[in-house]
Amino acid sequence: MTSLAGESSHGTTPEQGSMARHRSVRQAAGTVSGAIARGRLDAAHSGHSSRSQVRSRNRPDDSFHLTSMQAELHDPIHGFRGRSFEEVPDVFAPPYRAAVIGRTGQGNYGHNLDLAVLNQPKLEVVAVADQDAQGRARAAKRLGIEKAYDDYRAMLAREKPQFVVVAPRWLDEHKDMILACAENGVLGIFCEKPLAPDLASCDAIVDACDRSHVKLAMAFQTRYSPRYERIKAMIAEGAIGEVLELRGRGKEDHRGGGEDLMVLGVHILDLFHDLLGEPAWCFARITDQGRPVGPREIRNGAEGIGPLAGDRIDAMFGFQNTSAVAHFATARPKEPGRRFGLMIYGSKGCIAMTFGWMAPAYFLADATWAATGSTPWAPITCAGDGGLAGGSDLTPGNRAIVADLIQAVETDTQPRTNARAGRITIEMVLACYASHGRGSLVPLPLTERTAHPLTRLPHTSTNPPGDTSRQPS
Repeated sequence: MTSLAGESSHGTTPEQGSMARHRSVRQAAGTVSGAIARGRLDAAHSGHSSRSQVRSRNRPDDSFHLTSMQAELHDPIHGFRGRSFEEVPDVFAPPYRAAVIGRTGQGNYGHNLDLAVLNQPKLEVVAVADQDAQGRARAAKRLGIEKAYDDYRAMLAREKPQFVVVAPRWLDEHKDMILACAENGVLGIFCEKPLAPDLASCDAIVDACDRSHVKLAMAFQTRYSPRYERIKAMIAEGAIGEVLELRGRGKEDHRGGGEDLMVLGVHILDLFHDLLGEPAWCFARITDQGRPVGPREIRNGAEGIGPLAGDRIDAMFGFQNTSAVAHFATARPKEPGRRFGLMIYGSKGCIAMTFGWMAPAYFLADATWAATGSTPWAPITCAGDGGLAGGSDLTPGNRAIVADLIQAVETDTQPRTNARAGRITIEMVLACYASHGRGSLVPLPLTERTAHPLTRLPHTSTNPPGDTSRQPS
């Protein structure tokens, strides 16, 4: 293994080949989108030429041809809508260069996100970055590669990967890692959840991805499960009738409350969003040992989560295009159960599902939702899933996400669990704190994007009437 430490590393820059041609396209796309944004793409509107040609500054012999119709259809935020790189032959072709960013001791490699790029027919893994020497060596061996860096910025600059895995479970550096990828010409990013600890960071990530035409996919594995796809098909077919409400609970272990909401609740909130659409409002109550939380109950969360509070959270969400509502709850009971999952209630029946790649799911064709009659709960299966066997291995789900990310880059579409989807889950998390602080419903999206809602909790007593034991001094 070759350990490369920062800019002082010796060795030559890898052959750029298709990457140099790709940079021509990216620079051309940026030039064209900027011209459109400023209203100066004359060729698209003057009719003087049926074709605009933009040349790369670095490779003048490589050109990107854009018809006037393509220019008019170009969206400066989302790129060339519905267009693929196939319209420019030999510019962007597999195998694509892939790299991994890990952080041993501070989130490691998430839930084995690094393994998702192995044995991908369209990817060639070229390097890994990890500030910890032993973790870096283990990761290089696991990935079967020679090049390993202690600085991910140096890796991005030298190796010029087109796809990068931002693997650490700790989220406090996700923003910096993603922005560095966008600045170094990366096309697709696979990121561990949650996206970031606050809305300002999420907004910066989304803006950077839009500005640089980068696709980002979040590690929400359940969204890619064939079993979940079957559940969505059953709902669309009317198996449970009209969807009336969703109910999800966190894992409710020692993290029950604020930590559970952020670390595992985002999985549930992501399915709320996928099933019911854009959230419109949130109403929530947060307590600690039975008392409404105030400034004194705020604590710094583990794993770079940022501020959090509460050992119990009860939240309800409404949505823009449906009257159905969604409830999320997490607590810290003395006897934790195995309730981490989602209930989908309809006018004709209900569905119970858990989380993961092939986690068990059941269907009850009973409008009372009680299974007290002759109709039992029936397992939900799909072709090739091996019945209810699923296990805890998330690698198949991670691989499916990477495959979707590659396709999104190739076709200039968005991956299923894109950057905006990741931001929405964080917005829903923070809306719980905002609603609790105001003592009322809060509309979404949140208007306050810079300050964390917990910094704005009212400085009032959190004691129940007659209890002076916790009055501020």
